[in-house]
Amino acid sequence: MPTINIKQELTLALSVKDRNKSSNWYQTHLGFKETVSIDEAGWTELQTNIPGVTIGLGDTEELSPGNCVPVFGVKDIKSARASLEAQSVKFDGETMTMEGMVSIATFYDPDGNALMIAEDLSDSN
Repeated sequence: MPTINIKQELTLALSVKDRNKSSNWYQTHLGFKETVSIDEAGWTELQTNIPGVTIGLGDTEELSPGNCVPVFGVKDIKSARASLEAQSVKFDGETMTMEGMVSIATFYDPDGNALMIAEDLSDSN
């Protein structure tokens, strides 16, 4: 069975109406540390106290319950996606790339839960 090369990192992506307010809440109440904030992308990341686990906050206008999407870091998104597609895993559209930042692809488990894979394209990967 084909496998994908998942890094030892996981981002839990949450949709929020106010990233600054949410970031402050996670820092104040859970002791997480903000590590990335990109206003142009509507994205903020906070490092949890669990090695390799990050909370990602994405801007949204409309919230829906249960909006947490696990994002698995991969070394090579093209090969990871090809491996999953070879196993008949359903993807939501094309892989999206923000040059110099990240490539992401959304896919679904058998119950329709959204998951993502992401390749870090920054110089710090």
